[in-house]
Amino acid sequence: MQQFKKYYTGEVYPLSTIHPNLGVPLGSKNAVSIQKSFRTSDIDEVGDESHLTFFEMLGNFSFGGYFKKEAIAYAHEFITSELGLKIDYVSIFGGEGEVPADTESEKIWRGVDSGIEVKRFGRKDNFWGPTGEEGPCGPTTEIYLNGVEVWNIVFNEYYQKPDGTLEKLKTPGVDTGMGLERLAMVVQKKRNIFETDLFLPIINAISDDNARAKRIITDHIKSSVFLISEGVAPSNTERGYILRRLLRRGIRYGRHLNLPPNFLTPLAGKVLEIYKDVYPELLLKENEVLTVIQGEEKRFAQSLVEGMKILQKLLAQKKAIEASIFYKIMDLADKQEMFREIYQGRKTADAEFNKLGIQLSQGDFEKATIFGREAFDLYQNYGFPLEMIIELAQEGHLIVDVESFRDEIKKHQEISRAGQERKFGGHGLLLDTGELKAANEEELKIATRLHTATHLLQAALRHVLGPEVHQQGSDITVKRTRFDFTYSRKLTDEEIKTIENLVNEAVRRDLTMEFKEMLYDEAVKTGALYFVREKYPPRVRVYTAYDQKTGDVFSKELCGGPHVSHTGEVGTFRIVKEESSSAGVRRIRAVVE
Repeated sequence: MQQFKKYYTGEVYPLSTIHPNLGVPLGSKNAVSIQKSFRTSDIDEVGDESHLTFFEMLGNFSFGGYFKKEAIAYAHEFITSELGLKIDYVSIFGGEGEVPADTESEKIWRGVDSGIEVKRFGRKDNFWGPTGEEGPCGPTTEIYLNGVEVWNIVFNEYYQKPDGTLEKLKTPGVDTGMGLERLAMVVQKKRNIFETDLFLPIINAISDDNARAKRIITDHIKSSVFLISEGVAPSNTERGYILRRLLRRGIRYGRHLNLPPNFLTPLAGKVLEIYKDVYPELLLKENEVLTVIQGEEKRFAQSLVEGMKILQKLLAQKKAIEASIFYKIMDLADKQEMFREIYQGRKTADAEFNKLGIQLSQGDFEKATIFGREAFDLYQNYGFPLEMIIELAQEGHLIVDVESFRDEIKKHQEISRAGQERKFGGHGLLLDTGELKAANEEELKIATRLHTATHLLQAALRHVLGPEVHQQGSDITVKRTRFDFTYSRKLTDEEIKTIENLVNEAVRRDLTMEFKEMLYDEAVKTGALYFVREKYPPRVRVYTAYDQKTGDVFSKELCGGPHVSHTGEVGTFRIVKEESSSAGVRRIRAVVE
């Protein structure tokens, strides 16, 4: 709904306002969508029969084109006529406070199906929104099939102000959501979503009877395939961290099941097989997806054995909390806040737990704790995601001091930043935003040459090492360029020389360096490289280094500039160092002469 918020409020008009991604007006007051969705909050819940991280959400929307009467009639027709299903019951908003019951929806439902059961619920269950403190919101009607809520239809007829008061929207609208996985479960008459054809080919490829572990692996490999296809690479930050966490959690559960090494790669193939007709672009990314997964499997296999030895040694030094007491503590709603206050010395374990009828002393609490420094060592040296450390600790009835772990992360980042400032003197270029900092015109010219050289470098890296190379960061000063990229191993001397030669060949050919402005979605479709962690504006520049005589393209990237007009201005390119930046990320430092 977020992408349509301004249509509901009337700030933009679907028939005349230019849509930022389409470049033309939406062209209709009505819209439908199939949205690939990802929910990070459910990662730890995956393993039961309902929770997922990746799912597809079907939706239909109207911005003054139709309202309750048509929306309910369309939904009833689709469920009963198109799918041939019987509706168990529907729910509507029963009214609460100053907001009256949605009797109009109830009347419409009884008009399309006189025998339908209509249940009334309050604001918690049948009133949606807004997202944030203010925005469009309204009563909902939900459709239940086989006891499962499958379709939620929101009638945006109110606008909530920051003070919580509601006012009627000038033009009401419709916003619906229907989970494809739940719908498939009902249509295919399955007991849970993992038995549908969206999951079963993956499940059946895992030879074990441990249902929970199989569901975790299945969910995580599917999510990983889609994340990688969208340009996300495993790393220790942001979306890359989520991907790494999913892959490594899947690998760990595979080891529990004694699955063979590199078992995730063939499972990824099953995911591609399931979705190849719906999302044919996945097949275009097949090599990249499989290469990234193979690389992460290899990296983690190398560190997992050693890391598990360290962890087991650490666990042996701790004293587990008695099971009955441990589970009581884990059920506490505000346990993390309590832990924080105990670790910081503001409160004592004896006093806090005694209040709750739990017998646990300060000494025993500390003996059962994996402290931040200990957890950070596993994270930094062996690539164990924090959530994996917590999960392993809890299996042994131990607690992780999450707050002090995060403090260790901050300290590490501050030391790295301070070292970078001292070493690089404060000059920097952010390739993804196009912000170039230089003290004077002469420095600007040097940095611009290095900027163009960095584009040529990324193109050469992908030519030699493959499409799994993705930018992970960059920094340019008047003295050198530094480029971080995804790759699973150290480069050989031969590879470094080949990359260097390719860049210098592009310089020798004096390629034309031009840019075009276009819509972001159009730019991505041209195959231009982009920095996945960057949020781009609706219109972007695409810089291309190409041969004017033959039309051959050497490099094409989304970038704000500036660049030289011809690559011959760059000068001789030389790689001075290739090293590891972090797990799965390599770093190249280079100069132009």
